[in-house]
Amino acid sequence: MSTAPRPYVLAETNYKTVKEENYTVAILPWGATEAHNYHLPYATDNIQAEQVAIEAAKIAWGNGAKTVVLPTIPFGVNTGQLNVPLCINMNPSTQLIILKDIVDVLDRQNIQKLVIVNAHGGNNFKQIIRELSVEFPNVFVCSLNWWQITNTKAYFDEPGDHAGELETAVMMHLTPDLVLPLSDAGNGASKTFKVKGLKEGWVSAQRQWTAVTEDTGVGNPKMATKEKGEKFFNAVTTQIASFFEELHHANLNDLYE
Repeated sequence: MSTAPRPYVLAETNYKTVKEENYTVAILPWGATEAHNYHLPYATDNIQAEQVAIEAAKIAWGNGAKTVVLPTIPFGVNTGQLNVPLCINMNPSTQLIILKDIVDVLDRQNIQKLVIVNAHGGNNFKQIIRELSVEFPNVFVCSLNWWQITNTKAYFDEPGDHAGELETAVMMHLTPDLVLPLSDAGNGASKTFKVKGLKEGWVSAQRQWTAVTEDTGVGNPKMATKEKGEKFFNAVTTQIASFFEELHHANLNDLYE
């Protein structure tokens, strides 16, 4: 059954529609291409970033916010996983270059608000946004990690860090045909640093992924269910949609109170 193009999804819509709209908030889903335990697809982060962004934009659009979801960037920072087959790395310096080009276009076309919807823990846009703010002072750029929007422990017994219960449950909801039976999944057991500061988290460093986990997962996926994933997805997208709406109405010259 065919459906009409959604005007808030740039990849689907057309110039006839776009030229008549006055988009105010551009949304850029950003994921990664990497192994997710044995049972989830390499595109897990991309699927989640895109679907979260589109669903939230749909809700916001229905409430009058002129949002537009850009095509998903499918590669993330995976410097610790270079020895995992077909795990594709994109360095932070490359991410900066890509974002500069995108923001330059938005600036020229007077779209002054950009939200990065991030779905990969290895991506960190804070310092990139600082640099963009100097070069493009008229464009407000911000980022969010979709899985951190609300208290995950209210929805999952053991959310996990990577390909655990949270990600598995959400993928069961979004793309069940791409999820292998949980009997095929590893248990997501992982090691931590031995050095105290690193172990406690007040010192940060790159993890060597294959030294940390055998199945590439960090977190046990065995208690995941489609129902948990759907409930969490709906709660998160509703909250993100509210942010999109508020940003649509926000005066960039009057952001502080």
